[in-house]
Amino acid sequence: MPDFDNYQFPFSWRYASQEMRQIWSESNKRLLWRKIWVALAETQLEFGLVTPLQVAELRQFFNRLNIPRSFHIENEIHHDLMAELKTFAEQCPTAGGIIQLGATSTDIEDNPDVLRIHQALTLIITKLSKLLALFSEKISEWADIPIIAFTHLQPAEPSTLGYRFAFYAQDLISDLQELRRLQAQLKGKGFKGAVGTGAAYADLVGKHNLDLFENQISQRLGLPFFTITNQTYPRKQDFMVTSALAGLGVSLYKFAFDLRLLQSPTIGELSEPFSQHQVGSSAMPFKRNPVQAEKIDSLARLLSTMPQVAWQNAAHSLLERTLDDSANRRTSSARSISWLR
Repeated sequence: MPDFDNYQFPFSWRYASQEMRQIWSESNKRLLWRKIWVALAETQLEFGLVTPLQVAELRQFFNRLNIPRSFHIENEIHHDLMAELKTFAEQCPTAGGIIQLGATSTDIEDNPDVLRIHQALTLIITKLSKLLALFSEKISEWADIPIIAFTHLQPAEPSTLGYRFAFYAQDLISDLQELRRLQAQLKGKGFKGAVGTGAAYADLVGKHNLDLFENQISQRLGLPFFTITNQTYPRKQDFMVTSALAGLGVSLYKFAFDLRLLQSPTIGELSEPFSQHQVGSSAMPFKRNPVQAEKIDSLARLLSTMPQVAWQNAAHSLLERTLDDSANRRTSSARSISWLR
């Protein structure tokens, strides 16, 4: 239950699905950080840099989060990742000293971000596929139901309700194809150190072993890596994903906007469900406001602004990296997909 005595981000309790909230939760983020630390240590074990006992200890405690303790440490050191590292290290007295050996913070943060984007896209693709199945049923069911088609908001010529719904489905199929394409091409930063050169890892495993070292971690995580990065993975990837999601928002907005128009008593052709005890208006109880369609359109308007933020982050990532995208990525990366239930 949210703490209603303090501000709650609407996506954390009102709009997002439970599955999406879990993906973007603090717990899932920190578990993925720890998964990265363990995968890094497991690979370093193969190169003789750590001991089996140390790796076993990391595996034993990797899922025993202590977020209050981590927040307490963060209040002192003002670095969230290092606070989690110190918390993990306190739980692993033998292995604490080797956590994140040779890595920089973005090696640990960026790869889980892509894993979470992948998880979120899987959820969206699954639900979008179910939505298209429903559209397919309605297209068949209403294929011969006559309607008047409109141009310029004026009655034009006869059509069918099934044909109108096929138009919406066609756009959604394009969105589904694009999301599947982008998900298949997602890449993590990999393990290339402070500015992407891999120098720290070269010192540890040898320059000739860098490709082998990184490939082994990639296989452990089930995540391909960019060949070339700077301190972060290319932020253009965020722009591409966010733009595709905004494209999906276009299709959903169009459908919801048409439904709002057709629900108007002037036309009265379609309407969204209205439950027995639902209240249309505090002053005018006879009204049947298109609440769900208006909500879709309201959220889609916000979604349409997200590619601009992602564009700025990609374009303004000066030289090897600046940190001025950090705060907005904490919200925009999750916000742009969290309401897609």
